Amino acid sequence: QVQLVESGGGLVQAGGSLRLSCAASGRTFSRYTMAWFRQAPGKEREFVAALSWSGGITYYADSVKGRFTISKDNAKNTVYLQMNNLKPEDTAVYYCAAKRGIINYDGPREYDYWGQGTQVTVSS
Repeated sequence: QVQLVESGGGLVQAGGSLRLSCAASGRTFSRYTMAWFRQAPGKEREFVAALSWSGGITYYADSVKGRFTISKDNAKNTVYLQMNNLKPEDTAVYYCAAKRGIINYDGPREYDYWGQGTQVTVSS
């Protein structure tokens, strides 16, 4: 049974930083793509960043390039999202997700496994 458990959300002022964690368990993720999505109230879930577990290749939404960094710790089976220079428009529930392969990495419907989400609120 695959489990993804997010942590690290909270309230931060604009310009501040947060680091989200996603602890993954239940299988070997070497052929998986791990991603972060976010969903603000009244909006669709949108792609934030993705990482291919085996190759370490990363992808980012244009809105977060240069500010967010996705990374992994193989020993801990954990994926991180370091978020710097946060803006009020980054406010959302952030979800960790996993899928096999890298094709269509930015499509939420492509992902098989999801965490419960963690709230990030950025005040102006």
